[in-house]
Amino acid sequence: MEPAASVAPLDLLIITLFLGGTVAYGLWQGRSNRSTRDYFLGGRNLPWWTVMLSIVATETSVLTFISVPGLAYRGNWHFLQLAMGYVIGRVAVSYLLLPLYYKEGYTSIYQYIGERFSPQVQKVTSAIFLLTRILADGVRFFATAFLVQVLLPISLGQAVLLMGGVTLVYTLAGGIKTVVWMDTFQFILYLGSGIISLVYLNGLLDGGLAAGWAALADADKLQIFNFHVEGNFLGAANAYLFPVAVLGGGFLSFASHGVDYMMVQRVLGTRNISAARTALIGSGLFVVLQFALFLLIGGFLWVLFGGIELGVDQEYPRFIVAYLPAGLRGILLAGVLAAAMSTLSSSINSLASSTVNDWLNKPDDLRLSRWVSLGWGLVLMLVAVMFESRETPVAILGLQIASYTYGGLLGLFLLGRFKGDFHPATLIAGLLAAAAVVLWLRNMGIAWTWYIVVATAANMGVAWGLNVLYQWVMARKVEGDG
Repeated sequence: MEPAASVAPLDLLIITLFLGGTVAYGLWQGRSNRSTRDYFLGGRNLPWWTVMLSIVATETSVLTFISVPGLAYRGNWHFLQLAMGYVIGRVAVSYLLLPLYYKEGYTSIYQYIGERFSPQVQKVTSAIFLLTRILADGVRFFATAFLVQVLLPISLGQAVLLMGGVTLVYTLAGGIKTVVWMDTFQFILYLGSGIISLVYLNGLLDGGLAAGWAALADADKLQIFNFHVEGNFLGAANAYLFPVAVLGGGFLSFASHGVDYMMVQRVLGTRNISAARTALIGSGLFVVLQFALFLLIGGFLWVLFGGIELGVDQEYPRFIVAYLPAGLRGILLAGVLAAAMSTLSSSINSLASSTVNDWLNKPDDLRLSRWVSLGWGLVLMLVAVMFESRETPVAILGLQIASYTYGGLLGLFLLGRFKGDFHPATLIAGLLAAAAVVLWLRNMGIAWTWYIVVATAANMGVAWGLNVLYQWVMARKVEGDG
């Protein structure tokens, strides 16, 4: 896709006002941070509805805005089956894991692992989280920088610096409270951008959206449920088979919102567990509606463009560049920036919190927390600049990266629910086995929606089995010594 030849002054004004307002709010909000409890948990006084919208903004921002319309453009609505599983996964988190975190008042959920098992396992768990966030969010950041440099006459590196610089300022100054409230505003902005796109598409399509809907129905591109098995039931071709997609989506959400600190952090900032459950489960319902909106946009773009083949994840950017007038293009671009910055700011704050609490063990040092936040922000910007692959849609690539670690983390937290002691080495072996199993599944051509399910079982099975063996050996040794 060719970059936009020029950007209207009105578009630049809208973008400038958005970025300037974001920085100003972060600096103003930062005055209320007196401790790391304020900086990382918002004083545990965040309204449930802002947390709910912040969760939605963080997990779906770039993936939704850029990639999901392309999935509907090139196929149908089978992706929505994953979101149905997301709701189930959030219910599981709400009743199986949240009580553990709230009971002890943890700042970092990996403190639970340290108390339940050992400090060594806590550090390994935190390290896995850090690695996952760096890679997955680096990919998301790159994807949005790529889109911004398509829409604006700037380079990829300049797009990274623009978004990263603004995000760093308001995140370092305001902490999680600013992140959550900005996420809420940014969610409204890019959701509104999607609605604006539908309104504009209604005027571009012959016969409006009703005719477009009929064309999609005739082309069989409105399918949501998929019950058709192609070849091997476990194969990649059946990644969106209904039971597989719902099960995979459920386990993905169970892991991402239960053991990934970036998501759990904002839930821990609510007043009580009841508010946390409402925010978490409500976010799942919002995700279903949001995916449906952007899948609908992708379908109407297919009608508008006559189904011509475009590059991966370039369908929506092509529409913005080619069809939107000055002003609307600026609003849409501000929505793109909002989508990227909501994820980036959340990642920076959670990476810093885990580092300060799980590694440096200085939970009360606010000045250090801000320096660590700065360091992680720079790392994410570097990863975004270095990333080059565009062969896989970012919506899928981001989920695949997380699949390598989520299963192991989820299995570890579930093992914590069982009574009995575990040797740290057996738990670490289980984590390594889970990652190895995902690599093996990928090489075998198994659908990625199975990765977390199988990896969770592999981690629990290996850790449990090795621990039983270890206890048996130690018992024989004691008997021999006796």
